[in-house]
Amino acid sequence: MRLAFLHLAPVPGDLAHNRRLIETAIETAGRAGAAWILTPELVVCGYAFSREIGTDWILPQPDSWMSRICALAAHWRVTVFLSHPERDPRSMNLHNTVFVIDRSGAILGRHRKINTLRAGSEAWSTPGEQVEPVTVPGFGRVGILICADACSPAIAERLRDQGAAQLVSAAAWAPGFHGPNGEWERCTHATGLPLFVCNRTGADGTLDFTRGESVLVQDGRRLLSLSSERSAIFMVEWDGGACSPPSYETLVL
Repeated sequence: MRLAFLHLAPVPGDLAHNRRLIETAIETAGRAGAAWILTPELVVCGYAFSREIGTDWILPQPDSWMSRICALAAHWRVTVFLSHPERDPRSMNLHNTVFVIDRSGAILGRHRKINTLRAGSEAWSTPGEQVEPVTVPGFGRVGILICADACSPAIAERLRDQGAAQLVSAAAWAPGFHGPNGEWERCTHATGLPLFVCNRTGADGTLDFTRGESVLVQDGRRLLSLSSERSAIFMVEWDGGACSPPSYETLVL
C-alpha cells in the first residue's frame, strides 16, 4: 500500500491558501500513485485559527469545499483522511474531526477528537464521545485518532477490540517541552497495531512545528520518523512488515 503523508504548513486563518495547498497536495499524491492520503490536524485552518477568523465559518459537513475534495478523491481513486472542523447540525457544537473519504468520493465515517484542550487554541472544540473504527473497502476497519487521543491508549485498545487492523492519526504536535514523548509507541505496544501519524510543519501562532515529525510506528517502535522545514509529501511503501524500515520518497511542494 502506498501512503501519502501530507506534511504541510497551513497558515492560521488563511482558508483560501490552505485549501489550495491541500488540493495541490492531493493531486500530486494522486499522480504519484497513493492509495491513502493522510492530512495533519486542522490542516484546512491552522491550529491557532480561532484568534484570526473565529468560528462562524465552521459548517455542518460536507460543505461545498469538502464536496470538492470528495470529487478529487473519486478522480484519483484514493482514500483521503481529511482533518476538518465541523458543526453538529443538531447540537450546533463544534468538533475537531477527521473524515474518511473513500475512492468513490463517499464519506465513509468520521472521528471527533476526544482529548481536546478546554483552553487556548482548542477552546472552541467540544470533545467527541464515540470510539468506532471506519470500514474502508479493500482494507478493512481503520481506527482514527487525533493528536492527543494517543495519550489515552484505552482509545486505541477500544478501536482494536472493535476490529481495527491499523490506526491513523492526524496530529499538530510540536516538539519541545510538551512534545510527543512515547505516546505513539505506547499505543502500538498496547494494541499490536501499526500507527500512521501525519503531523505538520511550519510556524503557527506561538507554536513552531518546523521540526515536527510524521511517523510510522509498530510494536512499540518507530519504523520511520520524517520531517521537513517546508510543506512536503512523504510517499511511504507499506507492506505490513516490521522487520525493516519501509521505503519512502519526499515530494516537495
